Amino acid sequence: MTDFADDLELIRDAVLAAGELALSEREAGLKIWSKSGGSPVTSADLAVDALLRDRLLTARPDYGWLSEETADSPDRLTRRRIFVVDPIDGTVAYMKEKPWWCIPVAVVEDGRPVAAVIHAPMLNETFVATLGGGATLNGRAITPSDTTDLDDASVLADARLMEGPLWPEPWPPMRYEKRNALAYRMALVAAGAFDAAIALTPKWDWDVCAGALIAEEAGARVSDHHGRPWRFNQPDPRQTSLICAAPGLHPLILKRTGPIPLAPR
Repeated sequence: MTDFADDLELIRDAVLAAGELALSEREAGLKIWSKSGGSPVTSADLAVDALLRDRLLTARPDYGWLSEETADSPDRLTRRRIFVVDPIDGTVAYMKEKPWWCIPVAVVEDGRPVAAVIHAPMLNETFVATLGGGATLNGRAITPSDTTDLDDASVLADARLMEGPLWPEPWPPMRYEKRNALAYRMALVAAGAFDAAIALTPKWDWDVCAGALIAEEAGARVSDHHGRPWRFNQPDPRQTSLICAAPGLHPLILKRTGPIPLAPR
């Protein structure tokens, strides 16, 4: 069996090539369509998906495949290892030439990520991790923040939700910001740039799988908003919600989110 380091090298090289392709595709001019539900997809999303699929499955033909831009197949459920791919996470930012988009790719083995890369081409930032091997940003080890107080915490979340009437126990004043890509939000928590990322709606595996490994290997905590751990490569490839936080904040967040019912899928 191929080890985690070999898989990491494979996906890192592929993701870096995909980042160059995404930038050149935008420079050449994009074709844009709307998916059912209204979210955009571009010719670059499809080109990057094709590049990654070709490079990764050519190298690992026995692996399964799950990608936002490829029709899902139950075949992946029969594979011990699969690639989980979002060709461009944060397509709207990508289209507008904003930097908050990335390319996340993970290898999942028996339901858990074992190697992951998140590459943000416009920021020249590459986050990587392997199971049990720690997490790095551009080759340097990263750790989450050491904050243990929600008051004045920096949080990637929708301020309207957090300050709304939903909560049995109101939140203390916190500093809210937005970043388009879910994977990149999790990477920023892993690196200590923000204290937490919170979202109460279901999230696709390709949006959060790479970020989950990178955050946990850095020392952050990841779960749904009831505190349940995630498992990947299930028939329904979604997680119920997202809490990604510094270890000192994670239980404090769950205390407030725990009474909130799960959103319907």
